[in-house]
Amino acid sequence: QVQLVESGGGLVQAGDSLRLSCAASGDTFSSYVIGWFRQAPGKEREFVAAISWSGGRTRYADSVKGRLTISRDNAKNTVYLQMNVLKPEDTAVYCCAASRTAPYWTKPAGYEYWGQGTQVTVSS
Repeated sequence: QVQLVESGGGLVQAGDSLRLSCAASGDTFSSYVIGWFRQAPGKEREFVAAISWSGGRTRYADSVKGRLTISRDNAKNTVYLQMNVLKPEDTAVYCCAASRTAPYWTKPAGYEYWGQGTQVTVSS
């Protein structure tokens, strides 16, 4: 199994940038698809982005395309989420998740392991 720890969240203004990190330990990191999800107060958890085992394929929610970029460094056991031109509606707790088989990249049920999350707050 793999353990995940997110970092990099914070309070920023609209238009600013943040880079979130998801650091993994335990099992072989390159064996997992990694996804980012977010959950705002009173809302369901929603898919943000995901990246394949080698990093060669990525997928994004329509709401973040062109503003957020997911990447991974398997040598550092870390996945990054670069967030640019942040909007107040991006405010949420952001969690990374890992899946060996990744049957559903965009659904929480497709992931076996989850981090605790990091808070991102964007003020207008």
